[in-house]
Amino acid sequence: MTEKLITLDSVEPVEIYGVNDVKLNVIKKHFPKLKLIARGYSLKVLGEQNEIVRFEKKLEMLVEHYHKSGVLTDTVIERLLGQTGDNLLEQKEENLGSDVILFGNNGLVIKAKTDNQRRLVSSVIKNDMLFAVGPAGTGKTYTAVALAVKALKNKEVKRIILTRPAVEAGENLGFLPGDLKEKLDPYMQPLYDALNDMVPADKLNQYIENRIIQIAPLAFMRGRTLDNAFVILDEAQNTTESQMKMFLTRMGANAKFIVTGDVTQIDLPSKQASGLIQAIKLLKNVEGIDIITLDNTDVIRHKLVKSIIERYETNK
Repeated sequence: MTEKLITLDSVEPVEIYGVNDVKLNVIKKHFPKLKLIARGYSLKVLGEQNEIVRFEKKLEMLVEHYHKSGVLTDTVIERLLGQTGDNLLEQKEENLGSDVILFGNNGLVIKAKTDNQRRLVSSVIKNDMLFAVGPAGTGKTYTAVALAVKALKNKEVKRIILTRPAVEAGENLGFLPGDLKEKLDPYMQPLYDALNDMVPADKLNQYIENRIIQIAPLAFMRGRTLDNAFVILDEAQNTTESQMKMFLTRMGANAKFIVTGDVTQIDLPSKQASGLIQAIKLLKNVEGIDIITLDNTDVIRHKLVKSIIERYETNK
């Protein structure tokens, strides 16, 4: 008899086991020769080697179906584990459409909604470094975080690193209450907001505790080599030229970098040049780097946001 320990590291166990193991009991019926023992994210499987291999393939199919559809009911499990299971999965994938990036919490469908967002999704496959530049509400950060979470779930990278420059914008960090983390968290909140849509709370806390997902101000990147990672620099218009150079040269082996920013909302002192503007000029047409410009047509927030942006642009 062979024993195999399987870790469910990309999905909440309850989504596969069900409440009070209702779904797991359905699965067990299809594998009467195996003994399945579930403990949190770990699933111990005991039985003959060939039957364990068959079980692993079917379990992988169930997990993949959950990620793609956001739901895994008892009925779906019965059908997927039946003889037509593989065909049903293929049909489901075809019906989802190519715009879906991943499914977030509670079956939330996260997909590219505009042409430039689709270009961003497509470009990350071909290029290791992307610049996504455009006004507020165009989904730059959200799409980038979704791509990072997808890469982590697919085990294309080992960690996600999210960073922003902590520009004070009229406030002095030293006078804000709390320790360093409490002072900096407000700057990082948009990144937390995106992650909260895409990763279950318990899993997100576990990822952060184990430093699989790291959220830190840009200054903390100095001296590091960022390899096997999906790295996002958000609000990059507020980097200085030296900070941007420092960040871009942190890139290590098997890394993806996405830099997002809005050059119309620079909070640096008036005499300080933006590192984002310089980087776009210097790195244009460099192989392996793509620069994607989003505009008013990509705004996906409240319809008034598009009107506000247009009025400000015409008043320049």
